[in-house]
Amino acid sequence: MKPKSYFLAFVFIAGFFFAQNECYAQTKTAKYVFYFIGDGMGVNQVNGTEMYFAQKEGKIGVKPLNFSKFPSSTFASTYSVYNSVTCSAAAGTALATGVKTKNGTIGMDSLQKKALYSVAVKAKKAGKKVGITTSVSIDHATPAAFYAHQISRSMYYEIATDLPKTGFDFYAGSGFLKPTNSKDKNSPEIYNLFKEANYSIAKGYDDFKAKNKNASKMILMQKDGADMSCIPYAIDRKPGDLTLSQITESAISFLTKENKAGFFLMVEGGKIDWACHSNDAATAFNEVADMADAVQIAYNFYLKHPDETLIVITADHETGGIALGTGKYELNLKVLENQKVSEVGLSAKINQLRKDKQNNITWNDIKDLLSENMGFWKKVTLSEAQEQVLKEEYIRSFLGKEVKLTESEYFKDEPMAALAKKILNDIALIGWTSGGHSAGYVPVYAIGAGSELFHGKLDNTDIPKKIAEAAKY
Repeated sequence: MKPKSYFLAFVFIAGFFFAQNECYAQTKTAKYVFYFIGDGMGVNQVNGTEMYFAQKEGKIGVKPLNFSKFPSSTFASTYSVYNSVTCSAAAGTALATGVKTKNGTIGMDSLQKKALYSVAVKAKKAGKKVGITTSVSIDHATPAAFYAHQISRSMYYEIATDLPKTGFDFYAGSGFLKPTNSKDKNSPEIYNLFKEANYSIAKGYDDFKAKNKNASKMILMQKDGADMSCIPYAIDRKPGDLTLSQITESAISFLTKENKAGFFLMVEGGKIDWACHSNDAATAFNEVADMADAVQIAYNFYLKHPDETLIVITADHETGGIALGTGKYELNLKVLENQKVSEVGLSAKINQLRKDKQNNITWNDIKDLLSENMGFWKKVTLSEAQEQVLKEEYIRSFLGKEVKLTESEYFKDEPMAALAKKILNDIALIGWTSGGHSAGYVPVYAIGAGSELFHGKLDNTDIPKKIAEAAKY
């Protein structure tokens, strides 16, 4: 064959394979999109969880979470327009819309003049079904950023009134913080607005299963009498409690019902942040693992539709500035398995003890409670200094005239509960820099159609844009 012929043959073959690859690439559109946001889940929250579960099995190293094994992994910056440290409202807006805004602002620009529309809105306009879900209230900052436009994250009633305007198909979470407008008694209750917009309201997982078939749009929340601000922490969970895995499973069931066009689903693990605000390591690690359980539901769906499904995992910011190691070149994370309840749960038990004993509580009563719920004395050896500070707190809290509760972002807890948690963290060699957010990088993981777009250092605003690109919204 002459040189010219060789060249023409090469061009033909190369063109053929290029065309084939282009055609193949175009079939990799993300028809089904899962967008998981671990609120407050920085790099060390993930790493700490993996090291904790490894140590529980007697190993040094990590026991990888399902999403940390995804083929695409990188990290993202989280700053807002005017602050190096973001809040959940500004970070949620960035992750939802691809535009940074002012701290405290929901779905609006930094001047609070112009509405910003989320990737979920783009998905809806592209003909997809849309679900917005969380483990906290549906009107909380992160979920709200996907459907609402308000100048303040604390305008819970106004945020809820924006919900039916989107026409999104499925919402889920613990409930709503302000069903009525305290400023205007003539304003309608939000549940009436939802019903007028043809949303069926399911209270609990069983109620969802009963109503799923006949509902055209759905809001899933907890049963009456539950805490509307959040579902229980995984570490405090009781039979019958609504879980993030059930929420994810319900969303998939609802969004795939009589639907061939595909869907967009946002799932927030909202209480990782709450646990980190309380500097509660054991509870935080269990919340990260609980979100991984919800991711597994999505991953099982991906295995059935690998060429059409995209799963993205990230966080809005890091919370607490957690440090895995406090000076010694070691970690003792295994000790955390002795903590059976969250700081909030332990505080509730102490409060119940006060009622049961009519405030006549002995030091032995406290020792029994801490032994049962934190492993102290039975499984966790305390130093003389640690036992002494517990005794001093006992005198202040139970023999004094007034108890000063320990405050974090979302809770006011018994000081004995906060102290016991801190001592266990100290023994585990875990440190915290604050009870607030930090500017630390957050991880980004992706698998499936379009996951190759998630590479190199990212900003939080890049993530929804890449999702839209992968899904061709």
